[in-house]
Amino acid sequence: MAETLRKTQLHALHLEHGAKMTAFAGYEMPVQYALGVLKEHLHVRDKAGLFDVSHMGQASLVGPDHETTAAALEGLVPGEIRKLKIGRQRYTVLLNDHGGIIDDLMVARDARDGHLNLVVNAACKDKDYSFIEQHLPENVKLVPHDDRALLALQGPNAATVMEELAPGASAMKFMQCDTMEVASVACGVTRSGYTGEDGYEISVHQDDANTLAATLLGHDDVQLIGLGARDSLRLEAGLCLYGHDITEETSPVEGNIAFAIGKRRRAEGSFPGAVRILQELEDGPSRLRVGIAPEGRAPAREGVEIQDADGNSIGAVTSGGFGPSKGGPVAMGYVDAQFADVGTNINLIVRGKSLRAQIVELPFTPHRYFRG
Repeated sequence: MAETLRKTQLHALHLEHGAKMTAFAGYEMPVQYALGVLKEHLHVRDKAGLFDVSHMGQASLVGPDHETTAAALEGLVPGEIRKLKIGRQRYTVLLNDHGGIIDDLMVARDARDGHLNLVVNAACKDKDYSFIEQHLPENVKLVPHDDRALLALQGPNAATVMEELAPGASAMKFMQCDTMEVASVACGVTRSGYTGEDGYEISVHQDDANTLAATLLGHDDVQLIGLGARDSLRLEAGLCLYGHDITEETSPVEGNIAFAIGKRRRAEGSFPGAVRILQELEDGPSRLRVGIAPEGRAPAREGVEIQDADGNSIGAVTSGGFGPSKGGPVAMGYVDAQFADVGTNINLIVRGKSLRAQIVELPFTPHRYFRG
C-alpha cells in the first residue's frame, strides 16, 4: 500500500515555482526547482536561499522554572543546558543508555521562564517526542507545535534581506534567538542554519507561512532552494545528517561532535551512556568520522568501502557526492582511529574499482557564521 505523504503549508508554493517533488521523512518535499541543484547550491553560497523546513519537529519543554526544565532535559542530553542564557540556542544530542545518538537537535531558551524550544529532525520527531515524554518528571511537559511552519534563509546576503524586513535582525549573533516581527508577521527567529553560511531559521504560524515566504521571495537576492542543494551544502560544511553520519550506534565522540558535551557534564558524568563516552574522551574512540577527498571526478556515495593502502577494510562512507563549491567530489565517513589523521592516503571501492583518496580537514568550505 502506497504511503500517504504529508504536505507542508507551502506545498502549493513549491508547485507554483516548478518544484520537482520527492518523498522525504513522510512528507512530499521539493528536491529542486528550475535552477537545478548545482545552481541552487551556488546561489546560497553567493546570495541567499529560502528553504521550507516545516517538516522538522518544533516543540517546547515547559516547566515551573528554567532550572527544573533544564535539569529534565539534561537527563537526556550531554549539553550544558542549565547555563543556557535567555536569547541563546545550543546544539545537542539525545542519547540512549549506550551513548548512541537517538537524534541531534537545537535547544533555545526564550524569555518565558521554564520554556525551552526544541527543533528535531523530521524523520525522528515522533520517536523523539515519545522518548522525551517517557523520561520527563511530572512537572515538565512536552508541547508539540504542529501549527507552526519553519523557513530557513541562508547565505551571505541573508542578513541584509532580514534587516529590511525586521530591523535589528542583522545585529543578532550566531546561535542567538529572539521573537520579532518579520514583515509585520510575528515570528520566532534564530541566527543559525544547516548550510555553513550565515543565515536565519524563522518559526511562523502556519497561517502566515505563505505570506512570509512570498515576501522573502520578493527580494531579488532570494531564491527557493530544494533538498538536493540542502544536502550538498551541509556536506560541504561537514555537518552530520542523522541516520547516515550519526545513528543510535555512534557516540558523539566517534561522530566528531564532542563539542556538544558540556564541560560540567563531563565532570559530573550525569548523562546517558556516560561510561562509554567518557572512556572515549579519555582514550580516544576506536573509529572517527572524517572528511574524505576522492581523487578524480567520481563521487563516493554512502556505503562505499574504505580500505588502507594494503587493501584492508578500515571503514565506510556515510555521506558523499559532488561539491559544487569545491568543483569535485567530497565525502565523509568512519575510519579506524589509526587512519583518521589528516593527510592519510586511503582507497575507496567504487563500483568494484579502487579509487585513491585522502583524509582531509572538515569542513570542506569554511563556515561563515556571524559571531559579531
